[in-house]
Parts: sequence; structure tokens; C-alpha cells
Amino acid sequence: MTLLFIIRKFYIFVSAKLLLKNSSTKKNRLEMYEDRVEKAQKLFTEGYNCAQSVTLAFADLYGLSEEEALKISASFGGGMGRMRLTCGAVSGMMILVGLETGSVHPKAREEKAYNYSVARMLAEKFKETNGSIICGELLGLKPQNESSMPSERTSEYYRKRPCRDLVGCAAKIFADFLETKKSEE
Repeated sequence: MTLLFIIRKFYIFVSAKLLLKNSSTKKNRLEMYEDRVEKAQKLFTEGYNCAQSVTLAFADLYGLSEEEALKISASFGGGMGRMRLTCGAVSGMMILVGLETGSVHPKAREEKAYNYSVARMLAEKFKETNGSIICGELLGLKPQNESSMPSERTSEYYRKRPCRDLVGCAAKIFADFLETKKSEE
């Protein structure tokens, strides 16, 4: 056997191993992201608000404790304090976008522009899928002076509200963004 033959065999072997590893890594990431979508929906059915459910499902990726993630996202439920403005699931997704792409430098215009472009892109995907990013519109509610008291979570509540699905949608859009970003790295 010549040295060139051995090098070619080694190259083919290493290439095959890397291909299998990358394929396996991608499959593992996809499964992990699917698990996070399911976790977000499960958290919502446990009683966490929409923003908390989306944020908490990914919080560990950013070193946030459960308590930190829940407190950071707590006020965004019900379209920001039940004012029925921006959907809490979208707000939770935006918290995650900030953790993933946010700038910490006050004059970093390019970094800010990238963060804003990602936020807009993901919000637009949510809007394309669901028709709006406004809580009141998504729920079909007419503007009214609602109480800040959250609705009791009953089987009727879950039956008539699309919130669990909206939480899943926001988590899926964010998971897809992460997967695309990781694939490009």
C-alpha cells in the first residue's frame, strides 16, 4: 500500500465519521427543540402564563434559573398584564431573542439592528401563522376594561382559548430559528 492510498482511506473514514456526527448532532438538536415546544405547552397547562411558558422552556440555554425566567416574564402574560396587547407567547419569544441576539453595548448599532431584524422576522412568522400578534385579536376579544385578575384555569378555559397552541407556535418558531442559526455556524 502506498502512503497516498492510506491517506485517502483515512480521509474517507474521517469524513464519514464527521458526516455521521453532524447528522446525529442535528437530529439530537431537533429532538431537543421539539421537547422544548412540548415543555412550553405543558407549562402553560400547569398554570404558568403564556410568556412564562415560552421563556422557561428555553431558559436553561441562557443560564437562567427557573425563578429568574418566571419573574422576568411574569408581567407579559395576558398581553402584558391582561391588557390584551402584544401576545404573551410573542413577548416570551422576544425575551429569548434578546437573550440569544441582544446587544449589551449602547452604541453597537449593527448588533442592535441584527437583534431587531430577528425580532421582526420571528414576529412576522407568528403573525403569518396566526393572523396577529395582538392578544385581544387572537382571542377574539372586544376592547374592554378587564380586571387584572387572571382567569381561573378550568377545562372550559383550555377548551375555548387558543393560548396553548399559540405558546407552542411561539416556541416552535424560536426553536426553528435556533436550529437554522446552529446549522449555519
